[in-house]
Amino acid sequence: MVENMQKIEHEGKEYARIIDGNNLGSGLSFYTEDEKFVQVGSWRYDSGYVTKPHSHKVCERVSNITQEFVYVKKGSLEVTLYAEDESVIGKFTIKEGQAILVMLGGHSYHILEDGTEVFEVKNGPYPGIEKDKKVIEDE
Repeated sequence: MVENMQKIEHEGKEYARIIDGNNLGSGLSFYTEDEKFVQVGSWRYDSGYVTKPHSHKVCERVSNITQEFVYVKKGSLEVTLYAEDESVIGKFTIKEGQAILVMLGGHSYHILEDGTEVFEVKNGPYPGIEKDKKVIEDE
């Protein structure tokens, strides 16, 4: 695993990974193991590097939970992570150039700065809100 990553664990289970995109290692680095539903990697190459031409084969994949990758392009946000029993695990600030991969449990986002810009990526296809989301009642 790469150095610029923090694992968030609770009661022996991994809930999230915070990645500092401001401190990327050289070459290709992956922050997730092959069996994770969302694959997250980074590139850092010098001018002139060319990847090998390739395409991706049609290959059946099965995922039974939505995992979400949020990258803060500008600004900052606070992430509250919830355990499977809906108790709060903790609150984490994600700043510009950083990202969080939420793999288990619940989460909420609180925008901390005006004009905060975020990219969100998650596995699909999206089955609709009724099948995908369960609202956690705030304390």
